[in-house]
Amino acid sequence: MSRSHKPSVFQIGKVRDDGHTVVISGWGLGLCAAACACHRHPSAGNLAIDEDQAGGRLGLVSHAEGGCDCCEAWTAEELSSILRDFQTIAGLQVQEPLAG
Repeated sequence: MSRSHKPSVFQIGKVRDDGHTVVISGWGLGLCAAACACHRHPSAGNLAIDEDQAGGRLGLVSHAEGGCDCCEAWTAEELSSILRDFQTIAGLQVQEPLAG
């Protein structure tokens, strides 16, 4: 298993794949672990999402000349796995009462 840096996820969205186009919507992405400045707009300082519908990828816009290599975009398969895991965790019932 290899690990790569990805943008952080702070909001879970949806992934729809009709076989021709992949629509990834509602996801909130933040900086990757490197937190490099290349993803911040040079004058506004904000982040922007970069969606590749043809390739089914979701990442952050890089403002570095020639792009950057601090992190890579999430694939539709990876985001679908996050959704599956999130739904599994949400479906678990608490086995013990909460303290307090």
